[in-house]
Amino acid sequence: MKRTLASCGALLSLLAATPVLAEPPGNLDRPIVIAINDWTGQHLSARVLGSVLKEMGYKVKYVTAGAIPQIEGLGSGSLSVQPEIWNNGIGAVFDKAVQEGRIEVLGDLGLNARDGWAYTAAVKEICPGLPDWKALMEPACAEGLASPETYPDGRLLDYPADWGTAGAAIIRNFDMPLVSVPGGSEGAMVAELQAAGATNAPLLMRFWSPHWILSQVPLEWVDMPPCEFTGEEAALNCILPPPVVKISWSGMGAEWPAAHSLVKLFTMTAEEQAAMIYRVDQEGADIDAVVGDWMAANAAKRSTWIAEATR
Repeated sequence: MKRTLASCGALLSLLAATPVLAEPPGNLDRPIVIAINDWTGQHLSARVLGSVLKEMGYKVKYVTAGAIPQIEGLGSGSLSVQPEIWNNGIGAVFDKAVQEGRIEVLGDLGLNARDGWAYTAAVKEICPGLPDWKALMEPACAEGLASPETYPDGRLLDYPADWGTAGAAIIRNFDMPLVSVPGGSEGAMVAELQAAGATNAPLLMRFWSPHWILSQVPLEWVDMPPCEFTGEEAALNCILPPPVVKISWSGMGAEWPAAHSLVKLFTMTAEEQAAMIYRVDQEGADIDAVVGDWMAANAAKRSTWIAEATR
């Protein structure tokens, strides 16, 4: 595409004070396709990023993609960018795509996240050795966590199957008296956690932070078993520290140079995301309205990003 001043559209109006447009916008006719996953926080990260890109003059399209299938989409260019990927659950697939040069890591999102097995206060009464994972090996602990389907083994409410989870592998590798039971969705997991909090019931689950529910139903975190694997096997058999990063199709920088630079600069804190998640999930606010409020409250921040991305 021929890059002319006329083709820059809305982007140039934002950059009038910049004497030289060193980073061109690129293809303003082809939409930037942002991957959408199935939890509210990622929806918000994606739509905030999309709103900033639209402000720069880009066309933006949102496409729902599963945690593992999205890697192939990003690798082929059918998806352009994913602003919030928790790659500790899909490490082998993710690492392979990075090593092959099909996707690019564009930096940490800034959530200061946590991921692992967590438990309600009632679990401490039946598994008094916690947070040491060895407490889960005790028969009385397992029976106290059991459901009718898992008895006498304890129940671990695990991530939905399509998120990628090492729960069953950890249980198998350490011969733990637990059964990994996948959650149906984020909403279903949160609902069960709310019910456990309301009735002071024991619940062991895999969960993550930031999330608004943790301000209502506090969880404590298991000190997980040591990871005895390396490389690709580690991601399949362990819960690793969860860097939450931004990734893109490797061709994004050539196709949309300024947008590529903007994504590198884009960040979101745990506090601001959790507040937005609460509004959407608990107060029933429209997600576009919540994103619009973020845009209004962060005008200076996003203007700085845009100026830096095009400098």
